[in-house]
Amino acid sequence: MPPLLLLLTFLLPPEAGTEEIIGGHEAKPHSRPYMALVLFTSGEKRSCGGVLVQEGFVLTAAHCEGSSVKVILGAHNIKRPEKTQEVIRVRKATPHPDFVHKTLSNDILLLQKKATLTKAVQPLRLPMGNTEVRPVALCHVAGWRRLGPEGVYPSTLQEVEVTVQKDEKCQTCFKRFYNSATQMCVPSRATLEALSCNNVFQAMVSYGKRNGNPPQVFPEVSPFLHWIKEIMKHH
Repeated sequence: MPPLLLLLTFLLPPEAGTEEIIGGHEAKPHSRPYMALVLFTSGEKRSCGGVLVQEGFVLTAAHCEGSSVKVILGAHNIKRPEKTQEVIRVRKATPHPDFVHKTLSNDILLLQKKATLTKAVQPLRLPMGNTEVRPVALCHVAGWRRLGPEGVYPSTLQEVEVTVQKDEKCQTCFKRFYNSATQMCVPSRATLEALSCNNVFQAMVSYGKRNGNPPQVFPEVSPFLHWIKEIMKHH
């Protein structure tokens, strides 16, 4: 792994991690029914965020792959059982074939599992074709992260507005690791998992600086649409 990069996972229990949300607030319960919590073991028990993109599939980061992978759907409060929650063991995990752990390029993973759609469990729309999210676009990110440098991890889903940054910002910070053809630059400390613009799934958080300062790097969804659809079609 590059020495200056921080993989955006967190240890369980959540209080053990270092990621944070600056300027975030609690989301309305189940207002983002596509959000998933991915639990996995990679030496230690960890978790990542994910997005339900079809009834049987959740998209997350490839660096979140491990053993004993489970997905929680329909959650608002992740620290207590809720009637809306579905805890599902993953049938198959398929990382992108060109994923490189050292540089975190092509950092996406498709999880196959059985889910039941309800008001609290609904997929988020994928983009149409290879659409580009332009700099200064206003988008939203959501997830379960800490509310500031000294704050505790929230038990409930958080969200925050972000403005997409020009590629030059991340190219300056991350040099050759940043690929403007497949990644998006977000000038925020909000290390939440899923980025949506106009209710369309556009990107997934991957990495940032070790000191937690902005910007963060989000792999875009649209460059991988063909691969995503082929996997879903044949499984």
